[in-house]
Amino acid sequence: MAAKKQQEEVDIKKRKRTNTETPSSNPKKKSTTKFVPSKKPKPHSDDKDKNKAPLNARERRHHAKELTDARKQKRRRHYTLEQELARLWEKMRRHEIAKEDRSKLVTEALTKMKGKIHEIAGSHITSRVLQTCVKHCSQAERDQVFEELRPHFLNLAYSAYAVHLVKKMLDNASKKQLAGFISTLRGHVAPLLRHMVGSVVVEHAYDLASAAQKQELLLELYSTELQLFKDLVPAKETRLLDVMSKLGLQKGSVSRHMSKVIQPILEKGIVDHSILHRVLLEYFSIADKTSVAEIIQQLSSPLLIRMIGTKDGAKIGILCVKYGNAKERKKIIKGLKGHIGKTAYHQYGCMVLVSILSVVDDTKLITKVIIRELQSILKELVLDKNGRRPLLQLLHPNCSRYFSPDELASMNSSIPSLSLKSEASSQTETSKVSIGNDDSMEDSEVKVPEVNEDKTSVDDTDLAESGKKDPLVRRQELLINSGFAESLLDICIENVGELIRSNFGKEVIYEVATGGSEGILHPTLDDKINSLHKAIASLAAVPKSEDSQEEHVLENFFSNRTIRKLILDCPDFASILWKEALKGKCELWAHGHSCKVITAFLESTDSKVQKLAKKELQPLIDNGVLKNPQAKEQASQ
Repeated sequence: MAAKKQQEEVDIKKRKRTNTETPSSNPKKKSTTKFVPSKKPKPHSDDKDKNKAPLNARERRHHAKELTDARKQKRRRHYTLEQELARLWEKMRRHEIAKEDRSKLVTEALTKMKGKIHEIAGSHITSRVLQTCVKHCSQAERDQVFEELRPHFLNLAYSAYAVHLVKKMLDNASKKQLAGFISTLRGHVAPLLRHMVGSVVVEHAYDLASAAQKQELLLELYSTELQLFKDLVPAKETRLLDVMSKLGLQKGSVSRHMSKVIQPILEKGIVDHSILHRVLLEYFSIADKTSVAEIIQQLSSPLLIRMIGTKDGAKIGILCVKYGNAKERKKIIKGLKGHIGKTAYHQYGCMVLVSILSVVDDTKLITKVIIRELQSILKELVLDKNGRRPLLQLLHPNCSRYFSPDELASMNSSIPSLSLKSEASSQTETSKVSIGNDDSMEDSEVKVPEVNEDKTSVDDTDLAESGKKDPLVRRQELLINSGFAESLLDICIENVGELIRSNFGKEVIYEVATGGSEGILHPTLDDKINSLHKAIASLAAVPKSEDSQEEHVLENFFSNRTIRKLILDCPDFASILWKEALKGKCELWAHGHSCKVITAFLESTDSKVQKLAKKELQPLIDNGVLKNPQAKEQASQ
C-alpha cells in the first residue's frame, strides 16, 4: 500500500510539471501564466545625497529659479537678451537718472536689439523696454527703429503687447512716417477694425491723421470701388452722399458693402472707436429703413454708453433715442443706470441726456433712472459747464444762449429713410407730379397721407421723432411732478451766493428765478421762487466793505449782469430788490459795474418798475452821475 501511494504522488508531480513547462495542447489558446523576471529596486535619487546636508529655503528658491530659467531658455529664443534688456530698463526708467546716462543706456539697449526688434516686440518685457527707448532716444535712433519695424507693422498691430509700441511709434512719427504708415494700412482697415487689438491701432492712426488721411481710411470702408480707385475721389468731398453723386456710385452696392463691414464689428462689440461712429453716421444717410432699424436695435443696449464719448458717437446716441421704439428707448435708459452722473459731466454725453429728456414719453422711467440720480448731485451739476445743460433744457428747451449751433443741429438731425418730414414731403411731391401729368384730375382733390398729431407715420407707429406727448406736459411731469424743480430751488436758495457769482451757475439761477420758459414753475412753486428773490436781495443789501475777501454781488462781473437781467425780465424780483437793498442807496452804487444794476430800473419795459426808481435816480442823471438810457436809445437811432 505504501508503495502504491508513493507511485501516485510521483505521477501527480509529473503532471503538474508538464502543465507548467509545456505549451497547451490547443494551439489557439495561449497560456495565461507569465514569468515576471525579478527586478532589482532602483536606488532612490536622494540616496546619493544622503551624506549631504538638506537645502534651506533660500537655496530651494534659487534652485527652483534655475530650473524655471532653464525651461524658459529652451522655450524662448531670445530669453537671455530679454533678461539683459530688463536689467537695463530698470536703470533707464528711473526719474533721478541723469539725461546723459539714460541716453547711453538707451543706445546700448537699441544696439543689443538691432535686427531683432520685430521678433522681441511681442514680449511683455521687451515691449516696455522698446517704448522707453523710443521715448528717450534721439531722432536718428527713432528713425532707425521705425525703418526696421516698417515691414512688420501689420503683424505687430495684432499683438496685445506690441500694439503699445506701435502707438508710441505713431506718437513720435514725422508727417512723412505717419503718411507711410497709413498707406500700409490700405486694404487692411476693415480686418483690423474687426480685431479687438488691431482696432486700437486704426483708431490711433485716425486720431493723428489729417483730414485727407482720415478720408483715405474711411473710403476703404465705404466701397470696394473707392478702395481701388481712391485717387478719383476729390479731396474736398467729405460726405459719402457727395462722393457717390460725384462718381455715380449705386446706393444699393455701397450700402451692402458697408453692412458687411459694420455687422461683424457690432457683433463683436468693438464700438468704442470714433472711426466706426463716423462710418455709422454715413451709413444712416444712405441705408434703407429696415437696415437702419436693425442697427438701432443692435445699439439700443449698454453698447451705446461706450459710444457717446465722441462727437459722432453722441450724434448716433441722439438718433437712436429719436428713432428707437418704446422698447429700444427703455433699453437705452436702463443701460445708462449708474452712469448718469458721468454722462452728464461729459462734453458729448450730456447731449444724449438732453435728447432723452426732450423726446422720451415714459416720464416715470426717466424719473426713476435719470432724475433721481441727478438730484443727488444737483449742486455740482449747476456749477459744471456740461452738467447744467440737462437742467437748462428742462427749464428753457433748445435755447441758443445755452447750446451752440452745432449742438442744436445735432439735436435736430434726422435719418433720411426714417424721417417723417422727408416721407411726407416726398409723398406730396409725387402727388403733385401725378396731378400735373393727368389733366382729368385737375379739379379733383388728392389726399396725401398726413402725419398724425403724435408725429408718428401711418405705416410705423413705433417711430416718433419727438415723442407723442405735448412737450409742456412732459416738462411738467419731469420738473414739477417728480419734485426735481423743488430740489433745484432748494439748492439755489441754499447756495445763492456761490451760484450767482459763478460763470455757469448764474444761468440756472436766472432761469429758476424767472420761473422757466412758458412759466413752467408757476404757480406751483411761487413761494419758493419768492424766497429765492429775497435771498438774492439780501445778498445785495449787504453793506459794501473793502475788507471783505468776497466781491459784492452788485460789483461781481457775473452776478451784477445776472441781477440786471432779472430786473429787466422779472418785475416781481425788481420790486423786492428795490425795497430791500437799493432804496435810498442808489448814489452809493452809481459807480463801477454796479451802475448797470441801477440803470436797469429805468430800462425796464414795466412802468411800475420805472416808477419805483425814477424819483431817486433822476437827480443822479441830472448831475451826470448816471447816463440816461433813453438818451442812449435816441442817439443810437
